[in-house]
Amino acid sequence: LVALFGPEHGLRGTAAPGEEVASGRDERTGLPVHSLYGATRKPTPEMLRGIDVLVFDMQDIGARPYTFVWTMAMAMEAAAAQKIPFVVLDRPNPITAAADGPPMHMDVRNVTQVITGYYTVPLRHGMTAGEVARYYNADAKIGADLHVVPAAGWRGNMWFDQTGLPWVSPSPNIRSLDAALKYSGMVLAEATNLTVGRGTDAPFTYLGAPWMNATAVLARARTYNLPGVRLDTVGFVPSSPDPKAYIPFRGERVHAIRLTVTDRDRFDPPLTALVLLTEIRRLHPTQFKITDDGFTQMIGSRWARQAFDRGDDPRQIARRWEQELAQWETVRNRYRLYPAR
Repeated sequence: LVALFGPEHGLRGTAAPGEEVASGRDERTGLPVHSLYGATRKPTPEMLRGIDVLVFDMQDIGARPYTFVWTMAMAMEAAAAQKIPFVVLDRPNPITAAADGPPMHMDVRNVTQVITGYYTVPLRHGMTAGEVARYYNADAKIGADLHVVPAAGWRGNMWFDQTGLPWVSPSPNIRSLDAALKYSGMVLAEATNLTVGRGTDAPFTYLGAPWMNATAVLARARTYNLPGVRLDTVGFVPSSPDPKAYIPFRGERVHAIRLTVTDRDRFDPPLTALVLLTEIRRLHPTQFKITDDGFTQMIGSRWARQAFDRGDDPRQIARRWEQELAQWETVRNRYRLYPAR
């Protein structure tokens, strides 16, 4: 082992979301650490000098905006350019092989410099890192000398808590399997002026703002009979001992909707988030704002963004998502490594 490469959140997974991480030297091993979430997002030829093989060994959470697999994809591009073999030590997708929500259209990939989407996978993509690597290498014609070591014994219908493996938070706010599952829908709200509960004991479980009428939002959202989830109102005051931590509405009273998953196999995170965002926007047309162009990238396409902006029924948007998802699944199936059950 001659060098380490660090993604978003740094080598030890402790840096804040979106925080640039500097390169340096690892105190535990003494090895150089090249940051891939700082001045560069891709290994440079200088970083790869003297390296015989580049190995990716990280736990992803199965959602397109989560940056780890896209750091992997760019590292694979760099390895291919330098003719260095690329090895993925695969791990389970913690939220199963189920896919939900919109595949991303490539014409929205570059609306933001943040790598919250790099290729045409759904919001909840259902793939392991090794499967994403196989898909991207072949479909985008990267030409990497790719080798994937499969995760022994995993099946597509297995949740992480059925694997016998200990949960280690891959980033500061993904503290549980429940958070990982909800993230694959609630992350849409991170490009708005709402909070998903950063600064609470359960990030991605809540959706709200100080100005939101949570009781009215709840009444509207319940008319959709969303599968696998119970919605309630809650109030909280976000806080953190870290003054640098990204905590929307720090110290303010937030009125919010709380999500409790009652049937994780039926729960549809992207649809649930879309319904809540739609109803919040309808009730609060002047207060609600999209604050980041990355919303278009996360919602997957310009047509979906336009439909949301018009106030279209979220179920109609989801039905079109399902058509695109079915087409994407036919491609995805070529790169599966694991049995469905």
